[in-house]
Amino acid sequence: MSATPAGVSADAPTLSEKQQRILAYLRERVDDQTYFKSRLIGDELDLSAKEVGTNMSAIQASDVTVDVEKWGYSSSTTWKVTA
Repeated sequence: MSATPAGVSADAPTLSEKQQRILAYLRERVDDQTYFKSRLIGDELDLSAKEVGTNMSAIQASDVTVDVEKWGYSSSTTWKVTA
């Protein structure tokens, strides 16, 4: 049995558990959605918007199969995510 959470591939071994959860969330939705708000991701994953934003920076800097770009800020940071 693998220690990697469902939906997260082994190409993100240096990411924390929270970062892997966020990445799995993004990968599941990136084909249908491009823009994600930290607040809404946090609501889905039981994290604060601040936790999401902090961890998105690590995902952005890592070598994963999605591109993450800080896009805007209004009531919560918006992230542009593409496959």
